[in-house]
Amino acid sequence: MGNLRVHSRALVIGSGLAGGVAALCLADRGVPVTVLCASEDPENANSWLAQGGIIHRSGLPGDAESLIADILEAGRHHNNPGAVRHLAVHGPDALEAILHHRLGVPFDSAADGSAGGEARWDLAREGGHSSARIAHVADHTGKSIMECLSEALAAHPLVTLMPGYTAVDLLTSHHHTRGMTWRYELENRCCGAYVYEEATGTIKTHLADVVLLATGGVGQIYLHTANAASAVGSGIAMASRAGVRMENLEYVQFHPTTLYHIEPRRLLITEALRGEGALLLNAKGRRIMESVDPRLELAPRDVVSRAIMDELLATGEPCAFLDARATGVDLEERFPLIFRSCMDRGLDIRVQPIPVVPAAHYFCGGILTDLRGRTTLERLYAIGECACTGIHGANRLASTSLLEAVLWAVEAARDVSARIERGELSEDRAVHEAIGNWEHSGTERNDDPALIAQDWATIRNAMWNYVGIRRTTARLNRAFDELRDLSRTLNAFYKSTPLSKPLIDLFHGCQTACLITEAALRNKTSLGCHYREDPAPTP
Repeated sequence: MGNLRVHSRALVIGSGLAGGVAALCLADRGVPVTVLCASEDPENANSWLAQGGIIHRSGLPGDAESLIADILEAGRHHNNPGAVRHLAVHGPDALEAILHHRLGVPFDSAADGSAGGEARWDLAREGGHSSARIAHVADHTGKSIMECLSEALAAHPLVTLMPGYTAVDLLTSHHHTRGMTWRYELENRCCGAYVYEEATGTIKTHLADVVLLATGGVGQIYLHTANAASAVGSGIAMASRAGVRMENLEYVQFHPTTLYHIEPRRLLITEALRGEGALLLNAKGRRIMESVDPRLELAPRDVVSRAIMDELLATGEPCAFLDARATGVDLEERFPLIFRSCMDRGLDIRVQPIPVVPAAHYFCGGILTDLRGRTTLERLYAIGECACTGIHGANRLASTSLLEAVLWAVEAARDVSARIERGELSEDRAVHEAIGNWEHSGTERNDDPALIAQDWATIRNAMWNYVGIRRTTARLNRAFDELRDLSRTLNAFYKSTPLSKPLIDLFHGCQTACLITEAALRNKTSLGCHYREDPAPTP
């Protein structure tokens, strides 16, 4: 079994863009860092799946102010203004420093090769943006970024990658120390995590001087999603149990266009297609957005998603259609990933419209953080999609997520390394020694895959039908009752059954679904992607 107790200077939980950039920046600053990777497959992360691109500068006068206005408009002014300004002003510099200079990501160049300056890359426009400012690598931007990042992490002597390890629970001085000494302290602090090693089936006590949560999104708790299999909300569940403050959990964004097909994860059809002029049509070939919003196909995602669902409910049709023939671009060259993926399924997007449906896509809420990634639990940082910086407010603007992940990873790494230099995050051996190893009395081998599959079906159907694109009090109450009953059952099941990766994911997913549903019930105001059909009356 090896050593059941491990210590790291800095522990990063999650190996997507945010976790990877934070680890690289910490290591570049001389801090040894360990990265837990829940999957052996490095592509099992939402960062790899990002197609459209990442916000840069448009090169136009006043672009930062214009970007701020676009983000606030998309987020229904429910955003954190300070965080939005921080992203607009400092985000492009972080992109340049990390992705361009440090990693050498091959962003597409302007067609004429003469753009120069800040606009030297080919810049696309997406929904909700007032100008073209999206840097991209064809339609596989996330994959290209992550390939460069993974190579840099693997080569760095101060980075230890641990694939096949899943965090079970965060360790804190209030909850996991033996004896009363630290429980009487006013300040609770994070001390590491209990970690499941898939190869041996053992739980290790992974102590750390500082922990950075970068566990990604929650899409897999919904029936239809474009998210990776790892997106079950594990960081949300663990942080909640540790008493960390959450914010905006009810704001789950649905992407308007994913390929209508029968597969476990839906293929995302990037918004950049609509940015190039693709049209949304109903089954009769009529444009869906003409009577909905003056911005047409480039309206914010929540508006487009509801418009498509309204059309499908009114007509009984199973899907809408995205006509890329109207773009006037070489689809095979500009969107090679989508082109090949559709061709593999017998669909030639040069001559046929793409059947599309909305799907759960991005989590706008999460673990509340400040501009440095700090949470309300001392020595715990959160970055990436599991965090709530306030950037997105009630609805995310397209292509802000990758930039947020990079910038907050850089800020968190800078803050952690500075605090280490000041001696604020030195190893607390007394506290660490007072934390016991994992104790589990469960001996029943009843983690039947059929039972786990049925429980997932309950969660996903409840979230899709009742806590989805359109919500009502009756639907939310139904979801709350069903998920509460399932949570009680799972708690007993969890205690009596030896842990496994499927069981840990199920437990985290159910807890996250409960938290989102409770937040949606509390918020009676319809705003952005939390759309209540029976909103509270305006005072």
